[in-house]
Amino acid sequence: MKQDHIKIANCSGFYGDKLSAAKDLVDGGPIDVLTGDYLAELTMAILFSQKLQRGEDKGYVGTFLKQINQIAKSCKEKNIKIVSNAGGLNPKSMAVEIEKILKEQSIDMKVAYIDGDDLMPSIPDLTKSGEEFKNIDKDTKLNESDHSPLTANAYLGAWGIKEALDRGADIVVCPRVTDAAVVIGPAAWKFNWERDNYDALAGALAAGHIIECGCQATGGNYSFFKEVKSFDNVGYPIAEIFEDGSFYITKQSNTGGLVSSGTVTAQLLYEISSPAYVNPDVIAHFDTLKIEEVEEDKVFISGCRGSSPPDKHKVCINLAGGFRNGMEIILTGLDIEDKAKVFTDALFNSVGGKDQFDEVSIQLHRTDKENPLSNEEAMASLLVSVKSKDQNLVGRLFSAKIIELALANIPGFFAQGGVKTSGPVIVYWPALVNSKHIIEKVHIDGEEIEVIPTSQLGLEEIYYQKEPVKIEKIKIENEKEIFFGEIYGTRSGDKGGCANLGVWAKNTHSFAFLHDFLTVDKLKELLPDLRQFKIERYELSNINSLNFYIHDILQDGVSSNDRKDGQAKSLGEYLRAKKIKVPQSIIGDI
Repeated sequence: MKQDHIKIANCSGFYGDKLSAAKDLVDGGPIDVLTGDYLAELTMAILFSQKLQRGEDKGYVGTFLKQINQIAKSCKEKNIKIVSNAGGLNPKSMAVEIEKILKEQSIDMKVAYIDGDDLMPSIPDLTKSGEEFKNIDKDTKLNESDHSPLTANAYLGAWGIKEALDRGADIVVCPRVTDAAVVIGPAAWKFNWERDNYDALAGALAAGHIIECGCQATGGNYSFFKEVKSFDNVGYPIAEIFEDGSFYITKQSNTGGLVSSGTVTAQLLYEISSPAYVNPDVIAHFDTLKIEEVEEDKVFISGCRGSSPPDKHKVCINLAGGFRNGMEIILTGLDIEDKAKVFTDALFNSVGGKDQFDEVSIQLHRTDKENPLSNEEAMASLLVSVKSKDQNLVGRLFSAKIIELALANIPGFFAQGGVKTSGPVIVYWPALVNSKHIIEKVHIDGEEIEVIPTSQLGLEEIYYQKEPVKIEKIKIENEKEIFFGEIYGTRSGDKGGCANLGVWAKNTHSFAFLHDFLTVDKLKELLPDLRQFKIERYELSNINSLNFYIHDILQDGVSSNDRKDGQAKSLGEYLRAKKIKVPQSIIGDI
């Protein structure tokens, strides 16, 4: 049995996650490294607003300072390293605040911070040099977007973190690094991996991807939630990583939740497109790894192959997209579609027409039932949203025009408020930039150390080609109608303006049916509201899974789209609610 490993625990999956999780993990130990992931694409825009409103010295995740205040002493005593991307747009200021906390508590810990991700000052020069910052989803150049950039941050890798730890840092404050970098860096430090040890790095990337979203790896947001014995005090995930890149995923024994091959598979599928998962340090081939349950709440993952990283870095650009307003109107009873038309016609006639707005969205959701058994079962939702660069056009006057119709339009009128918060619209713009323009800078002990991306080191290019997997053929006979979710699990989420929908089977037999049954066309048949979108299907036969990548379903990202579920979190459960016919031979897999 492998012995030497590094034990990395993640206390945060998003800005707003459980505040006490850091202390719980440190006190519940033993762990070697505590990480925290706080930076979704939308979070960068939130931190930008914070800087505007509260000063240039802000722009970091303030709640992380509260966690540092709670755990610094224990981390010092237990020699636990802390690595987090909570530095956001201002890692330097966060490092200063952490040092103040340490001084107040008389704790001797070395703090390092990393920068080099902020490309805003250099966008004009980079554009002149030929960088187009094309939106990777829409293939449109940044200068054709008709919007002004607010933030532009490259996703940095793990080698700056390793450099800081090599130089004795106890706390490493990161900016916009990739979510998994806060795990890859400490693993590379522990085992002193070389830059081209791609298989080991790919394993650490897989580990980081699994634990980056906190409790989603330990029973949270899990399709087969009835398998989870308790949702009280769900444990946060811990990765025990070995020198070859293989690892265990587990949690502390005195916590709720569940770690199983299912919870790990579901999280592995979260927010990915191709199984070749790209990172600035390595490409990890998720369709090569193996997942094994070894004991209760402990899963072993091995065999993840790695390839050379690309020569471009992804950049998270947020643009000022104007302003929005909208409201959800409840329509009740008979003639729902006629009522929707009467209301929307009157509304837009009263404000001067639809053409004056940059974008108008009208969505009618028929949640009403025939012969309803309750008032609520008679209700449908009409979502009306408008956008404009003119703030006055979509401001209070628009809301007032809706309310003016309360006694002068359809019967049973009442409103629920805005589906999305009214105010500024942030357009997410994912782009690529040549890695030669990226230099990570590590600040420690008054020094600044430059770290060059791996792709710029002239190493031999290695690309692993997956061997084809033979899928058994299922005989289609003695079919029975069941709900899709009785057999298959799902995990869905946002990827900028796109979304992914991962689907997995519990064994190879039921996967063999899924493999042939759930084509892109079949998915669009089951979920007809996806018909208009381009969808790509990827196979991960090694973990009995498929992944569907749905283009443009979320428009320009979380802040800009008009969907009720703006992050596509529920898309998988939507699929699981559909009825399908399956052979009796796989019913036993339920």
